[in-house]
Amino acid sequence: MCGLAGFWDRRCVRFEPAIFAMTNALRHRGPDGAGYWFDGRHGLALGHRRLAILDCSDRGRQPMFSADGRWALVYNGEVYNFAELKARVLEVTRGSYPFVGGSDTEVILGAVQTFGLEESLRQMVGMFAMALWDRERAELHLVRDRVGIKPLYWAWHGQVLLFGSELKALRGYPGFDPQIDRRALAGFLGRSAVGGAHTIYEGVYKVRPGAMLTIRDPGNARVEEHRWWRAEEVVALGVRSPFMGDEEQATDELERELRRAVGQRMVADVPLGAFLSGGIDSTTVVALMQAQSGRPIQTFSIGNARARYNEADDAARVARFLGTEHTSLIVEPADALAVIDRLPTLYDEPFADASQIPTFLVSELARQKVTVALSGDGGDEVFGGYNRHVWGPPIWEGISRVPAPLREQVGRALLWLSPGQWEALFASLGEGALSPGIKARRLLEGLRERVPGATSTTSSPASSSAEPPFTPGRLRLIGDKLHKLAELLDTPDAEDLYRRLLANWPAGHQAVRDLQEPPRTWSWEQEPQVASLAERWMFRDLVGYLPDDILTKVDRASMGVSLEARVPLLDHRVVAFAWRLPSGMKVRGREGKHILRRVLYRYVPRALVERPKMGFGVPLDAWLRAELRPWAEELLRPERLEREGFLHPEPVRAIWREHLSGRRSRAYELWNVLMFQAWLERQHPTRSRRAAGHPPGLMRQDAPSMVGRR
Repeated sequence: MCGLAGFWDRRCVRFEPAIFAMTNALRHRGPDGAGYWFDGRHGLALGHRRLAILDCSDRGRQPMFSADGRWALVYNGEVYNFAELKARVLEVTRGSYPFVGGSDTEVILGAVQTFGLEESLRQMVGMFAMALWDRERAELHLVRDRVGIKPLYWAWHGQVLLFGSELKALRGYPGFDPQIDRRALAGFLGRSAVGGAHTIYEGVYKVRPGAMLTIRDPGNARVEEHRWWRAEEVVALGVRSPFMGDEEQATDELERELRRAVGQRMVADVPLGAFLSGGIDSTTVVALMQAQSGRPIQTFSIGNARARYNEADDAARVARFLGTEHTSLIVEPADALAVIDRLPTLYDEPFADASQIPTFLVSELARQKVTVALSGDGGDEVFGGYNRHVWGPPIWEGISRVPAPLREQVGRALLWLSPGQWEALFASLGEGALSPGIKARRLLEGLRERVPGATSTTSSPASSSAEPPFTPGRLRLIGDKLHKLAELLDTPDAEDLYRRLLANWPAGHQAVRDLQEPPRTWSWEQEPQVASLAERWMFRDLVGYLPDDILTKVDRASMGVSLEARVPLLDHRVVAFAWRLPSGMKVRGREGKHILRRVLYRYVPRALVERPKMGFGVPLDAWLRAELRPWAEELLRPERLEREGFLHPEPVRAIWREHLSGRRSRAYELWNVLMFQAWLERQHPTRSRRAAGHPPGLMRQDAPSMVGRR
């Protein structure tokens, strides 16, 4: 795992200051060394920071060149089938390609020289972002992996093309000072992340997952985008060619795919381990790792000192059963709070998924012993594990049957009591008197999407019936869920319901000053025809929520401590097989990830992992009223908001007052605002101290010219 940076400026004569600054901004991604190269004829500079994983010798250093000298490469990621790909190159070239080392970087270059760029990409299994310079044709290719595991950003600075693994690399280029995009800010306030190809800056973009950008002349500022892999085509192929076996055969096939995906990701020349929460996804990955290892796998988990948030005991029980070498850390509130000051630097655009805190802490813990860690991320998107997949369709079915006037009345009634009053009422009535209430509570579990870190399906029917439904932990936030339900009752269609379930602050865009166009939101080009509403939402999560939230969170948290995180459940062959399965093998009744659970039960007893998932959430609602209150008060001062010029003070102060009053938790709406404010203060201190941004009506750079899009 590494970091890459570069620029293309035909007028450049002295490249060192710029490329050194850009590359050194990524030192955390590659502490094991740096490399630079400049094509003086064309003005193209490449920089690289190395985290050595395979072939740790100097033979694996980048930039690296193909044997014929045509291709120059800087690359971040791993190609897990590099041995098979190397064998194919040697077969086609009859053993003549002169491999000299053991790195996957050299294999990529050998494949590109032998098969061509796009065919090589199609043969690669892995995660990657790369800049590939064709010296013969003077063309630059910027490429990102299929589902967006590894990041890659780019921008124009006049007639200079800039690119890098993180925005901080682009900002390292002398004189580059992009303006904040208010439309992107508006979208961020609604959903906690900046989605799609855009970033928080005007004129700065992400290479989209599965895309390749080709630039032939930086002077004309034109970019050709080619989608070399499309999720919608994979889904459509799965619909056309469904798996025809029974459930047992499907479980066998999925187990084979998962064993292969996990096994390939266990290859490394450095210490390797895994994150283990004790939930379905991480336990599946660790079980398959241990089954293919001759010694105990190192596993890591984080627990919270507040028992109702603590998963450490569950993870430890799973670790004992599987025989792993387990390390856990019980985190006190002060430990988690100390991370908050680092977030604006780790995530160099505003990012407000609060599970970023435990993700960083477990990465920091793992890095003390290993350099590579496998993760269970992706299981929810691929196999239908979010509550919106399980509960969203029946919620929509129920809402759509109720006449609009009645829905409006019910919504008003639900808002009569504060969340705290609702919780007190449920607690006083008790379990025996509330069988209809129990059903309502179960339905409302589908609304937990509102709370980051609490997005997995809770339990099977058997396990949920074994737990008293009105324990204090179960009652937590039920009042907020009822208020959330009130907000959903006027939804006009399933499309709107999905957007609302995903949003933290649907009205957040109204807080942005001088917003003259609609907010930038997550979008998907073409939706494949699928059999169920749950699958439609799974597709949207795969192409939107996954790369823009989940994978961004994991990449920045892990690379912030120079740890490589690998995600076997997002192997493209696993994804393709999952889309061949009928919807009922993924979401069945009140159970998500049904087929994945069947694989897991072959390795661990069902009772060991079947329990209500509490997650390592962070108690933001309490923190903002106590430990974090002085910090938040400073960032949310009306005078400060007015002076900075990005947010209207009144709507922000209104939710702050409501939260402090205890009438309703506004923690996650406030967290969005606070993460923007903290980012602004850290990344742009001069803008944080004075009014900033362009005045209304000032022309700004919009989307770049895209030609030859296929």
